[in-house]
Amino acid sequence: RYEPTWDSLDARPLPAWFDEAKFGVFIHWGVFSVPSFGSEWFWWYWQKEKREPYVKFMDTNYPPGFSYEDFGPLFTAEFFDANQWADILKDSGAKYVVLTSKHHEGFTLWGSKYSWNWNAVDVGPKRDLVAELATSIRNRTDLHFGLYHSLFEWFNPLFLEDATNAFKTRKFPTSKSLPELYEIVTKYQPEIIWSDGDGNAPDTYWNSTGFLAWLYNDSPVRDTVVTNDRWGAGSICAHGGFFTCSDRYSPGRLLPRKWENCMTIDRSSWGYRRDARLRDYLAIEDLVKELAETVSCGGNLLMNVGPTHDGRVAVVFEERLRQVGAWLKVNGEAIYGTKPWRAQNDTVTPGVWYTFSPKEEKVNAIFLNWPVSGVLELGEPRAKLGETQVKLAGYKELLKWVALGEKGMVIALPQLTPQQLPCQWGWTLQLTDVN
Repeated sequence: RYEPTWDSLDARPLPAWFDEAKFGVFIHWGVFSVPSFGSEWFWWYWQKEKREPYVKFMDTNYPPGFSYEDFGPLFTAEFFDANQWADILKDSGAKYVVLTSKHHEGFTLWGSKYSWNWNAVDVGPKRDLVAELATSIRNRTDLHFGLYHSLFEWFNPLFLEDATNAFKTRKFPTSKSLPELYEIVTKYQPEIIWSDGDGNAPDTYWNSTGFLAWLYNDSPVRDTVVTNDRWGAGSICAHGGFFTCSDRYSPGRLLPRKWENCMTIDRSSWGYRRDARLRDYLAIEDLVKELAETVSCGGNLLMNVGPTHDGRVAVVFEERLRQVGAWLKVNGEAIYGTKPWRAQNDTVTPGVWYTFSPKEEKVNAIFLNWPVSGVLELGEPRAKLGETQVKLAGYKELLKWVALGEKGMVIALPQLTPQQLPCQWGWTLQLTDVN
């Protein structure tokens, strides 16, 4: 059994499915999707920091005295179709999904007993959105279902009172935050608990180790659940399950601990923004590069979309997800279930990232630029004459190659028209029998 100490909890082996999955989709959805302006931190920027664009937006578009709580009933989700979401997620090639069950605004997407009149069953959609998505994911896909949960809430009076007392009192975690965590685990059995938002309070205030000991010892998901590292001030990149370290974390090198790069397709926001421009969205080429780089360095990629207040996955997000799925149909063997190789990227040709498939003993070289010469030079693999074979994923014939001394090889790529290419953005060479 695990003790409620970091020494004990950090020693728990990460369930194998998480490392094998490699790719997940993050969904930021909540009352912030109603103003859908600037950022999911809308309430904080408008009311606390009083940032000019936010104040002006409210003055121009809403009557005087309109409060953030007044957005609650406008979070309607009338177009939310959990089956449709599940089908898009399945087609994205993702192996897990993480939904914001509650962001820093405190609004729960399920009918929480601990969030009276500030939840999706009492206000707005009048539906249990967490239950609907969980059911569809489990009925229609093989994705693992996960939930994000914010420990703190910006404007909760109990949290503000505890903060004023320098966190010597613990009214908020004992009456709100912790009961919610036990509630979502017991009710929805998520296989990822993605914690966030420590409010500058230490893990002892949140009793994070107590909760995690229960989660790993006695909860209904104790054998399969994975957790991140955001369990109180000072725990990030130090304690918990896999490390996230910071938003959009991409070290570009191998780390000793399993990590995850959580990032957004919209460069500026996690929630949906009506004011976004096309240039604000990452292109599919950017996403393929991010995925290849992250996986080669031992990480998972958690790619975020923000649905609209009425429950739609915006067409631009759907397109990106389906494009990644199309790429993974061809190149998935270089991603799923792989391990980092001895070299993460190539020393001679930039934009080449390596992974290793242990079952087939294959080295995968994902290259992001198709060379004009039709010849690709790799500085890292040690090829063996008469033994090493080179294949292009999605293409039948073996490729010709020559060795470059002790280390390195030059590979002749097939002469293909754009229509004949196995995919459009990034390609995989599969090398067998290389040292």
